[in-house]
Amino acid sequence: MALILIVDDALLSRNMVKKIVKNLGHSTIEAKDGEEALTKIKEEKPDFVCLDMLIPKLTGLEVLQKLQQESYSIPIVMITADTQETTKQKGLELGAIAVLNKPVKSEQLEKLIVNALNL
Repeated sequence: MALILIVDDALLSRNMVKKIVKNLGHSTIEAKDGEEALTKIKEEKPDFVCLDMLIPKLTGLEVLQKLQQESYSIPIVMITADTQETTKQKGLELGAIAVLNKPVKSEQLEKLIVNALNL
């Protein structure tokens, strides 16, 4: 199955997303901040990323921007408590395939993962 990176500074949020991913039978790795996320993406080469928007060191948007500059093409779902349309739009412009609000609904995330990985 696929390797999925979960990026969130809150352990509870990471665990909630991890449970959804594990139910689909995928493996997970985790990062607590933007810098750690970039390192894991480069070293571990995950198949999919669940990326919180408000994380330390580099925000989710900054992570997307760096990945775009380095021509990474990896399906990324932004996860945020921010409900502003401008924030969501910026994430999509920077390459996220979707922006989900917290708390994440399992059926929404499952559908995005399955569609992105074509499994």
